[in-house]
Amino acid sequence: MSRLETSLTEMLDLDAPLVQAPIGSATCPELAAAVADAGALGMLAITWRDEAQTREVAAETARRTDGVFGVNIVVDPDAKTVPTETHIQCCLEEGVDVFSFSFGDAAPYVGRIHDHGGTVLQSVGSADEAMAAVDAGVDSIVAQGWEAGGHVQSNVATLPLVPRVVDAVPDTPVIAAGGIADGRGIGAVLTLGAAGAWLGTRFLATPEARVHRLYRQRVLDASETETVYATLYDEGWPNAPHRVLENETVANWRAAGEPETDRPGSNDTVAETGDGTPVRRYEDSLATPELRGEVEQLPLYAGQSAGITRDVLPAAELVRELADETIAALDRTQ
Repeated sequence: MSRLETSLTEMLDLDAPLVQAPIGSATCPELAAAVADAGALGMLAITWRDEAQTREVAAETARRTDGVFGVNIVVDPDAKTVPTETHIQCCLEEGVDVFSFSFGDAAPYVGRIHDHGGTVLQSVGSADEAMAAVDAGVDSIVAQGWEAGGHVQSNVATLPLVPRVVDAVPDTPVIAAGGIADGRGIGAVLTLGAAGAWLGTRFLATPEARVHRLYRQRVLDASETETVYATLYDEGWPNAPHRVLENETVANWRAAGEPETDRPGSNDTVAETGDGTPVRRYEDSLATPELRGEVEQLPLYAGQSAGITRDVLPAAELVRELADETIAALDRTQ
């Protein structure tokens, strides 16, 4: 993959400028390690894990791979119960040295991570946010476009956002996120000046991703027009815009005039976890394999790139295929 060397691969010692996005509870040691073994950056989402769980997944991932993996932390205090400082300490003690931050300012944590030899990434939705992050010492910027799945920071699409951010922070590797699911998309953002691509929805369609089979199938079956950008699933993380697949919950809410309160079925329990914990209709709860009930009524987080996510591949095979597709796409531009 030497033809895919960029400032990002150099910074993190990767074989390919690809990042498996931290797709919430779908991330796990199996997924992150498989991606890392294939030469890309595997990521774990730890915001909603407690201290013991964070240590466990970080240590297990390290046992599974000699490749590069990192963790993502949502800084927004409304999204968590464990302080960011606690998560950082746990991960540093477990040997993690790549940290990404989203929905908040990484600045208070940069010095501590750098003191341990770590690398800091921050997700942004504008050029101004990117410049502020770089001024604070952040090592790499994730420019997330509006078409991304899951929780979304920007109101700008990926295509205009990436070159704007690249121009604003020309000496910093920029990773493009949002709407990317194949080598054509990766090649496109590389030609825009990005040093790498950040893919979430595409990695839902891997056997390692910790998602319910019905959720995975909905991603595979979806078209590019079947996603909804809203703040609908707000129990557990209020006022956080997100993109999900259409389902009955979304349809009934729209039919009711998209109310902010007293939404249809707001008191419904639609599923339960493996230990019997009820899951409410509008919870910010990703559909994981152990859930039972009407899991398709939950937030089926996915980006517009679901329309080009059509098959299930093992994560390592997917990384290799994406790299090959990217080289082919770049060759076609010459």
